[in-house]
Amino acid sequence: MDDKLKNLQHVSTPIVGGGEVIILDNGAIINSESEAMLQALHSRSTGGLKKHLEILAEKGSENFMSNFYVGYGHKSIGDCGSTTIFVEGVSMLVAKAIQDWPLYSGQESSTRYIDFKKQPFANPLNTEQGNEILEKWRAFYSDSFAALCEHLENKFPKQDNEDQKLYQKAINARAFDILRGTLPAGATTNLAWHTNLRQAADKIMMLRSHPLLEVRNTADAIEKSLMQMFPSSFGHKRYPETEEYNRVIMNKYYYFHNPNQLNFEVISNKVDKNNLPKEILESRPPKTELPKYFREFGDITFGFKLDFGSFRDVQRHRAVTQRMPLLTLALGFGQWYLEELPPNIKSGL
Repeated sequence: MDDKLKNLQHVSTPIVGGGEVIILDNGAIINSESEAMLQALHSRSTGGLKKHLEILAEKGSENFMSNFYVGYGHKSIGDCGSTTIFVEGVSMLVAKAIQDWPLYSGQESSTRYIDFKKQPFANPLNTEQGNEILEKWRAFYSDSFAALCEHLENKFPKQDNEDQKLYQKAINARAFDILRGTLPAGATTNLAWHTNLRQAADKIMMLRSHPLLEVRNTADAIEKSLMQMFPSSFGHKRYPETEEYNRVIMNKYYYFHNPNQLNFEVISNKVDKNNLPKEILESRPPKTELPKYFREFGDITFGFKLDFGSFRDVQRHRAVTQRMPLLTLALGFGQWYLEELPPNIKSGL
């Protein structure tokens, strides 16, 4: 490994209850706070970049960020500096809470390509019964993999022109896709979150009012790490009225649950069909997004049942508004996963 990489000063903070937050030090001479200052100076001076670099070299970015961004509340300055936050060893519920954000950019451990049998399973209550249930599901997940791969190889035989390694990867991925339905939401995962400084502060403000203690502990660890890495850009004043408002709405309305939900329904259709330019719809090539201004023609709201594994995939599509589902036993087990299991494995459930 390059010595420069070894000497980087990443900031690491343990999460109460398990897990870790790491803020990446990318080794840049001009860090995120300095980059934000350089961009913000364009709104206050026509001197240009070279002149602003001289100001940065002479004065640094600390006072500028603490005064103008944090002190005066010029939030747009925080949009100009970015960072990457790594959150490791947290439950999938924590990962979903962080990713429940239209502006989220990042990656998470994939249940399609990673074997989760050795991952710790979070049990916040730490009850003996809870641990027994979690370990039974781990055993089923682990013990079923080889037999399921054999079943899939018989169901989808390798073609003569297929590469053996690619074929086996496809079989393994299919098996993991099926078995992910048996993974508890407490299975721990790792995620990366690339964000600007403003978005990080705004998201943390909501996460620290989250109904789940594990999420709140993670938010605290993220904030501590960011304050250590960027001391002039975090530590915003907290207003008791705002904190209480966030706490109430997060605890009362954050999770969505409709026990009477149909398999699929159109809840509302407010699209203005009369003024919708059909030519643009009909001429759109495959894999081409519609123009953003199409949103002015209205919204459609759908309601449908979906298993948690599939929701983790759907949540990636952040151009739409999604409600975070409440995980309960009320709607039963995802039937697709059961249908994909051969009888000799299904009997073990």
